[in-house]
This record gives sequence, C-alpha cells and structure tokens, in this order.
Amino acid sequence: MDTSTLPKLHENAKDFMPINGTDYLELYVSNSKQAAHFYKTAFGFQSLAYAGLETGLKDRESYVVGQDKIRLVLTSPLKSGTEIGKHIDNHGDGVKVVALWVDDATYAYNTAMEKGAKSYMEPRTDEDTDGAVVRSGIHTYGETVHIFVERKDYNGTFLPGYRKWETPDYNPTSTGLKFVDHMVGNVGWNRMNEWVDFYSDVLGFTQILSFDDKDISTDFTALMSKVMSNGNGRIKFPINEPAEGKKKSQVEEYLDFYEGEGIQHIAVATDDIIQTVRDLKSRGIEFLKVPDTYYDVVLDRVGKIDEDLAPLKELGILVDRDDEGYLLQIFTRPVEPRPTMFFEIIQRKGAQSFGKGNFKALFEAIEREQELRGTLH
Repeated sequence: MDTSTLPKLHENAKDFMPINGTDYLELYVSNSKQAAHFYKTAFGFQSLAYAGLETGLKDRESYVVGQDKIRLVLTSPLKSGTEIGKHIDNHGDGVKVVALWVDDATYAYNTAMEKGAKSYMEPRTDEDTDGAVVRSGIHTYGETVHIFVERKDYNGTFLPGYRKWETPDYNPTSTGLKFVDHMVGNVGWNRMNEWVDFYSDVLGFTQILSFDDKDISTDFTALMSKVMSNGNGRIKFPINEPAEGKKKSQVEEYLDFYEGEGIQHIAVATDDIIQTVRDLKSRGIEFLKVPDTYYDVVLDRVGKIDEDLAPLKELGILVDRDDEGYLLQIFTRPVEPRPTMFFEIIQRKGAQSFGKGNFKALFEAIEREQELRGTLH
C-alpha cells in the first residue's frame, strides 16, 4: 500500500470513538516488586504509584512506573486462586490491559457496546482527594482488554486507590523512551480479519497497512499482518496471524507458549535510538542481532540517512524507508521466561510504516533464536 495516503486516511476516518492516546499498560506478573525494579533498572522507568495492602487491597498489589508518556502497571496476586494468578498460570507474565485515554469513558463504553463489544467493566467512578476518574472496559482478543480512562477531573499521580510511590535513593536516569508507538497482537489461524473488523466496527479504526505471507516470510516461516489505526493516528495496532510455512513461525511459537492470543510486542519511541540502545545494552537488555552483511547493502536500499552507519551496525539497529521518510528500529529478546513478549525501540524520521524492508532479516534473526530454543520445527 502507498503509505503516502496515511495522513488522508486519518483525516477521513469515521472517528466516532475519539481516543487521545495510550493511558497505561497493565501487565500481570508473578512478582510485581521485582518487575518494577527491572523496568526501573534496565529500561530507565521512574517510580510513580503503588496500590496493595497499605492502600486497603487484600488480593493484589500493583507498582506503577513511568517514563515520559509511558506508564506501566505491574500487578501480582497476594493469594492463591485469584483470577490474576490464573492468568499468570495460563500465559506467564504479559499484558492484560491496554488502557486508552478518552474524554468520555461512559460514551466510549456505550458506543462500543452498541456496536457489538463484550463488556469487561461497566462505567465506574473512583474518587479521592485529587478528584475523580471514570473508567469502563471491553474485551478484545484472547484475555486482553481495553479500559477507557477519563481523567479530566483528576489531578493525582495515577488513579484513585493508588498512593504516590517514591524511591528517592534509587531512581535510575531515563533511557530516552517517549511514548508507545504501537502494540502488536498475535491472534490464531484465520482470525486476523475478524479482529480487523472488530477494531473497525467497534472502535472506528482504519486499516492503514497490510502485509501478506509474501511480504513477511523467509525460507522457513511466514505470517500475515494488518495494521489498524485510530482517527488521530496515536493508537496503532498491527494484528498478526500465522501463515503456512515449512516450519513453525514466531506467531505459532507465541500462541503455543502464551497459550492463547495476546500482545506480542510493545514498540516504544525515542528521539535518539543510538543513545537509547547504548543505554539499554549497558543496563543488561539483550537485542536480536542481524548479520553484519545486512549493512553492506542497507544504504543502497534506503538511501541517504542522517546517522553514521558504523554505530547502527555496532548496535544492530535496522533501517527502512517509505514515501514519508525513514525509520530506525531494533527488537529486544523476550523479556519474560516464556518466548512471548518483547519490546521494539523505534525512531521515526518521517516514516509512518513498520519496517517492511527489514522483515526478512528480522525474521531470520528470530528463527535463529527459535532454533536455539528448539521450537523451530
């Protein structure tokens, strides 16, 4: 698809569901305290808020960390037999909630329900001395949910029910991460179009890009993907499904180990990917590595770029170009024990696409990891 049509698509989208941006991501994890420490130490997040026994909760605790516009809520159960615990038992650590910032959470919920959504949380108002927040929620693929968050009448750190969490003796510096660029969902065989229709019909999203198994394939594995975007372009959800290949694709591996559909990776933006990746590597984050030969021809493919090639090659950063400009991207290895969720670091220099020219090199790198795990068969 000609990506030069992207701005026009956003302008013409029937945007009956105005969304301002990503409010927060909630991950269900087996040890929220240690996970919070990991995201602070390795990724440069800051302490923001806490909820648990000290705030009156009896069944779970949550630590909230933030970096610029990114907020992660890390939640663990405090007892056995909870829904959170069952979720972790089934899926391992992973994203449960993608919270969307809206002006009117009741309108968003009612509109989604009228258009066929399944209810997760009816509109509810929570209050404390800092004001009130209205939230509501709907189910999406697998056990993932969207929560609509209306916070125009709230001035607190995060949400009512949380207290400010401060760690004055240990706040690592930022690594330059700015906001969530996109989130990729992996769904089952032949279910991509079903969820494309869901985002279009229920949330008013527009399909902006499509990749088939000819675009996203190697000698061994393949997948298909369609990218859905809301009206202002701030929310982008690529949706992947497996495609037939000689061996098991990364989507199939994800579905096997996550034991269902869910968020495969979170792409976070930076204004200086070289510095960000240097910082992340120095803190122990491991990245997928493409062969050095990738860099022998990359400039022939993408043309002139502002950056020197040497540090990109040294760090393993990929480059791609579309009609709007170019982008730089790199992918971490999975950050959980199961080979499921990982992060993408992305810097856009005008490009609105997702690195189609890098798919083959990236997938071959993933296949090398799968081979080491014994899951490429």
